[in-house]
Parts: sequence; structure tokens; C-alpha cells
Amino acid sequence: MKGPLGLLCVLLLFISCKESSKKVSQDFAYTNTLVHETSPYLLQHAHNPVNWQPWTDTIYNAAKKENKLVVLSIGYSTCHWCHKMEEETFTDISTAEFMNANFINVKVDREERPDVDKVYMTAVQLMNGSGGWPLNVITLPNGKPIYGGTYHSKEEWNAVLKRFNELYKNDSLKLNAYADKVALGIEEVNLAPSSKKLNAISKDSLIKATTTWKLKWDTQYGGTIADQKFVLPTSLIYLMNYGVIESDLEANNFAKKTLDSIASSGIVDHIDGGFYRYSTVPDWSIPHFEKMLYDNAQIMALYAEAYKRYKTPRYKEIVYAIDAFLTEHMLHDGGGYYAALDADTDGEEGKYYTWSKDELHTLLGTEYDLFAAYYKLNPKNTLENGTYVLQHTASDATFCISNRISSDKLQQLKNDWKKALKKARNKRTYPSKDDKIITSWNSLLINGYVEAYKTFNDDSFLKKAKAINSFILENCYKNNALIHSYKKGGKRTAGFLEDYATLTNANINLYSATLNPEYLNIATSLNETTHQKFYDVESGFYRFKEEDNLISKIIPTHDGVLDSPNATVAENLFLLGHILYHDAYSAQAKKMIQTMAPLLQENLEGYTKWSSLALHLSSTYYEIAVVGSNATRLTQELNSSFLANTLIIGTETTSTIAIYKDRFEEDKNYIYVCLNNSCKLPVTSVPEALQQIEYNLEKGNLNFGF
Repeated sequence: MKGPLGLLCVLLLFISCKESSKKVSQDFAYTNTLVHETSPYLLQHAHNPVNWQPWTDTIYNAAKKENKLVVLSIGYSTCHWCHKMEEETFTDISTAEFMNANFINVKVDREERPDVDKVYMTAVQLMNGSGGWPLNVITLPNGKPIYGGTYHSKEEWNAVLKRFNELYKNDSLKLNAYADKVALGIEEVNLAPSSKKLNAISKDSLIKATTTWKLKWDTQYGGTIADQKFVLPTSLIYLMNYGVIESDLEANNFAKKTLDSIASSGIVDHIDGGFYRYSTVPDWSIPHFEKMLYDNAQIMALYAEAYKRYKTPRYKEIVYAIDAFLTEHMLHDGGGYYAALDADTDGEEGKYYTWSKDELHTLLGTEYDLFAAYYKLNPKNTLENGTYVLQHTASDATFCISNRISSDKLQQLKNDWKKALKKARNKRTYPSKDDKIITSWNSLLINGYVEAYKTFNDDSFLKKAKAINSFILENCYKNNALIHSYKKGGKRTAGFLEDYATLTNANINLYSATLNPEYLNIATSLNETTHQKFYDVESGFYRFKEEDNLISKIIPTHDGVLDSPNATVAENLFLLGHILYHDAYSAQAKKMIQTMAPLLQENLEGYTKWSSLALHLSSTYYEIAVVGSNATRLTQELNSSFLANTLIIGTETTSTIAIYKDRFEEDKNYIYVCLNNSCKLPVTSVPEALQQIEYNLEKGNLNFGF
């Protein structure tokens, strides 16, 4: 792919970040209008001398009236470099005076307004080739950007402000011409590919694209070769499915290698559970210490599914440790989950999570050497201040043999070590919490808990998934419309495409786990609302927001740390088409996937959600329908196996849903293995059903031959 679009598809994967309470204004020397907000990020800037104001959709009307440039400063509450710029630059009185006199100054919480962030992040990447947060943009009064950057020192920021203020006063025509070009680039990047020509999806094309991707694999440490690494669950799920379907041992082994490397690495909190945001080095040893809900939600689902595939005990430990962390530290009383934990405490990144050698010696005494060996304490895993980041030994079994201890003894030691270190941590300042409850991120966690339930048959996981769903429907859904995030007393920003798409998907998954048709009804209703609010007739895809009142329409198709919401919509259409025998849904999903085919060929790793859907179309995709009074037990038994390209659903009663039509009999239990709505003869046990699936996978037969 040529031009800025190809560059951005890769860059958007790897953007990196380069709790205040509201107080009475008279406690501070300065107070601006952000004091009336509920966003923790905005409140962090409420007492800057800069006259910040929150984003509104009428910002540029005021800018035009006053004929002033606009400073847009975008970030989020747990961003380390956002903190530094706030402390060093935005608290400086002379800087603030210049900004107040010459600019309209707007602070944006990117988690509250991802639409604003997407538009201006695209602009900065087009200008600079990369981006991050804080995202600092200067725009014309019409909203078109003329400058963009990330973290600035006070001196750098003052120079930028003065330069563009002078340019605007003395050479506004030149700035307008440049801004027009940037705006055109933003529009190109944020629009969907042309649907005028549909492309066939074939096994050969996916094999070729995956083979090209293999050249970028880091075979030593796992993941794609890069200086900084993010856990990208969808890419690993694609490889697990692809490896089974294509009998590709290399893909299977690489997925396992990556999963194992991550599981033992420094981006895991081995004491409290949960994952940090990303690794700052290729070997996963040194993390950036934020903890984000969306990461932990997706990683929970990934390792639950990976456990089914590989049966590795540590994968199960990871799922339960993420659950323990989320339950202890991120759970709202009503059932939703908070957005994030800060990387910094007491002004120092990672201080809460890392350990000095002297401290560990004091806590562990004579067991220090064994602890140090197990958690790989060496100079490679230290920060600049000399503190350690814990990593796991690769294999407990090997460690036991090398150190001549039993597995039971090691487990006892690990439990004791964790108790000692947790007790010590509890005396430290706990990282601040962003207490927004974001609809899309919580929907991802529903999927994480559902997958954990399916894998481990633990009812506590399903109970939590249901509770999150109830919380969203009660607090974030009214009059058939979603809001993006919830906080008591906060703004009710209209939901974006990602909110509708992920909640629809979560309810489809809840239906598959519970067999309760109410979840299917919710999913169907949300899917229809999604189409009404966001469908873009011209492209055949879906806009990110309902109203196009920014400088560019946003139709996101690439995957990043979050899947493309358009790919999630396509998956929902695909699944509902199979469940309801709804041909229009199926056809629309197929058309969207076919339109994306050229991008998959050029950059599969940037579109692995789409690639997973392409795998559904190009290979055998099974529908397994279980009917009878024991359907819940039988579907759960099926769900505990790793079944590539398979939809598993069921009913314990007569049902009008198309896939069950004329298949229910009183006092009988049947499992139907189907392909494209055509089913083999029913069987009564899971082993018989699995045999039907395995036979066709082994033969590579795309039809049943009848």
C-alpha cells in the first residue's frame, strides 16, 4: 500500500504514551472550568494557571468568533508523560499567560472522546510519522491542524506557541494551505476502502499473507519484531485457529512461544495479578506500568482460549490472577469495572510495583536466593534506579528439578512469597485510579469472563459477566441508546460504534454460554440500532460516531490494541446470520470482509480480526446446535474443547430461532453438526460430535458430500 494510509496501519498498532479529587476553588491559586468535570484526567488540570476548557462540539464556533488558534491537548489520567507535561509546562505561569492571551485552550480526555483523539492522532502521525500521548495539537479556528506533537518540555512548548502565533498573524494563507493538505490526508486515512470491487477470500490468499507476516516474527522472544511490544490478543487467536485449520506447525509453535514469553515476562504483575500496558523492550522484561481494563479483559479471553488449545497450567493461573486483580482493585459496587490504574506513584513510574535488593532481603531472609532465581532477579531486569521488575522462571517443573524441591513445596513458597510482598506493598501509596466505567471496555470484559467460564466451567466467571452486562444496561443504556462512559454525576456522551459493536458481541457470547434467548434479543436489537445510527451508505461500512461534526468522517477498519469496531460489526453480522439464518446479515458481513481483502494481503498483522473472519469464509465453518433438556451441560462440554471455526449454541426448550426449527423433541438430546445450514445426522454425545468435526478437518473437506 502506498501513501500515508499504509504507514498508519502499522503505526496505529503501537502508539505509546511518552486521581485527583475535586476541591473547593479557594484552596488553590488557580481554578479553571475543568473543575466542573468528573474525568480524572481533566480534574488533574483543573488548577493549572492555563484557562483550560473541556471539549464541546461548538469549540470552533468560539474560535472563529475570537479569531484565535486552538490548542488541543489530549491525554488520559494514567499517562506518565501527560503527568510530566502538566507538572513541568502547564503549571508555569508565564507559559499559561501566553496561552491564555493568544489561544483557546482545550483539554480532552481521550477515553471520553475517542473520536476527537482518532482524528487528531491521525493528523500528528501524518505530520511526524508517529504519535503518542499527551497529544498536543494547534489548529486553525476551523479545526484543521497546523501543528502536532507529543510531550514537550516547557522551553520546547513555548517556542512552538510563539512560532505558530506569529505565523498565524503574519502568514495565515500559508498555514491555511498546509492545514487543507493535512485535513485531506486525515480524510484519506479515516475512510473505508472502496467497495466497488469485491475480492475473493481464499485459503491460498490467507496462507500467502500469513507467510509474509512470518518474516516479521520475533522467533527469539515472540511477538512481532519491534523495540516496544504490546500484547495483541486477536493476532494470537488468529494464529491458534489458523495453525489448527491449516495444520501449520510453525504458526502453532510461534503462538505458543509468544504466549509463554509473555506469561513469564515483566509485563505481568506476578504479585497482584493483571498485566501492564506494554513492554518498553523487545524481550518483554521492562514494562510501562499502567494497567488498562481493555488489556486485561482481552488477555483474560486470550489465555482462557489458549488453555483449551495447549493445556498449559500457567495459562489458567493467569486467567484467575487477572480476575483476582480486577475484583480486588477495579470493581465498582454496581458491577461495572473501572478504566485504569496509573503507572506513577509519588511522582515515580513503577514505584508501587518494583523492589530493591535490600527490601527483598529483609522480607525474604534466607529464602532470598531461591526467590531471586525463580523471579529472575538480574541486572537485565532492573530499572534505572536499580529496582527489580519480577519475571517468572520459564518452567516450574524444571525449576523444581534444578533446585531439588517438590512441586508442592514450590507452590507453598510462592504463596508465602506473594503474601509477604503483598503485605509490604499495602504500606505503599497505591496508584491512582481512573474511575470511569467505559461501555466498550466493560463489554470486552464480559467476553473475557464468558471465555473463562467456557474453558474452566467456573460459575463465578459467568456470574460476573452477567453482572457487568446488567450494569451497562441499567446505567449506560436508555431509550435504545448507549452512552460511552459512566460516572455518577458525569457527562453522558453518546455511545460510539465501538460501544454498540462490543456490547452486541458480548451479548451474542452470553447467549452462547447461557442459552438464554434474552441475550440474543438484546444483541439483535443492538445490531439493528448500530445499523440505523452508524451505517455509511457510500462506503458500506460504519462510521465511528453518529454525527459527522469533526473535520473528517471516521470509518475505522484497522486493528490496534483494540479490534476494529467495523470488524466487530462484521463478526456480529456473521454470527447472527448463522444463528438466525438471516441471509442479509451474512451477505453484508461477507461483502465487508471481501472489501478488506487487499489490505489483508498487504498487512495481515494490522487486520487480524478481519483475517479471522476471512478464515471463517475460506475454511470449514461449523455450526453446532444442541437441543434438549441437557443442552446447557452438553454445550459447556463442547466449549471446554478448542474448536477452530466453530459456533456452539443450544436450547433446552422448543424455540422459534431458525437453527433449532423442527429439531427439538421432548426427553431427547441431540447435537447437530452443521455447515452452511446443512446438518449431518444428529448424535447424542459430545465425543460423537467431535468425531464428525475432526473427520472433516483432517480431510480438508469443505462439504459433507451429501
